[in-house]
Amino acid sequence: MKEMFSIENKVAVITGASGVLGGSLAKSFVKAGAKVVALGRNQKTLDTCIKELTDSGGDALAVEANVLNLESLENASKKILEKYGKIDILLNIAGGNIPTATLSPNQSFFDMNMDGWDEVTDLNINGTVYPSYVFGKVMAEQGSGSIVNISSMAAYSAITRVAGYSAAKSAITNFTQWLASDVALKFGDKIRVNAVAPGFFIGDQNRAILLNPDGSLTDRSKKVIAKTPMQRFGEVEELNGAVQFLCSDAASFITGALLPVDGGFSAFSGV
Repeated sequence: MKEMFSIENKVAVITGASGVLGGSLAKSFVKAGAKVVALGRNQKTLDTCIKELTDSGGDALAVEANVLNLESLENASKKILEKYGKIDILLNIAGGNIPTATLSPNQSFFDMNMDGWDEVTDLNINGTVYPSYVFGKVMAEQGSGSIVNISSMAAYSAITRVAGYSAAKSAITNFTQWLASDVALKFGDKIRVNAVAPGFFIGDQNRAILLNPDGSLTDRSKKVIAKTPMQRFGEVEELNGAVQFLCSDAASFITGALLPVDGGFSAFSGV
């Protein structure tokens, strides 16, 4: 049973690896014996991330790349293949909401900054599609691989103030299902594409919305907790096991799935 859940010696490419979620997954995957390739736009930040991984005894490589630039991703793919000869896993973690695409409580859709809309939808949709296109092609050629995308609770039902992010994450859910079907039909059952839908985790991008300066809950946070049966926010490390499961042989007959990791938020009506 332990071997079924193993990702030991698998080469895992992680976009957004220098962020909170990507960094947590990178540490978890290295600990599980995977060879981690950290992708990001800032080489200095990546080097800090890799030092932490290698100091703990992990096998890790930093590759500077922009998830919104195909040429950059293709160059990264060549470097990875030169070192490891294969790509087994792609974790599309780069993404998230941005301040200019977030409405204030008293604003409506018609107050939306459309440049912010374009930026957040581009980052979350193409920031997942482009890496899937480049690294998924390697998986298609080798006949095996696992891609895990990041969706959101916003893909299940409307969440106020974040229209662009919500639309983009809904698109990620649909793209996950579409790509999973396409690669299975055309390249066989050893290539799988799934997504996780995190519930509410406090990170750098949403801290100001969920916590007051004194650390107390905002009104928005109180609504989140009231809709979460477990009555708490998630810890970022609580996503690691779900993602590893989807990348392991234990999930060999799972593709096109959306796995909520949300403390019951998506299951509860609030009543």
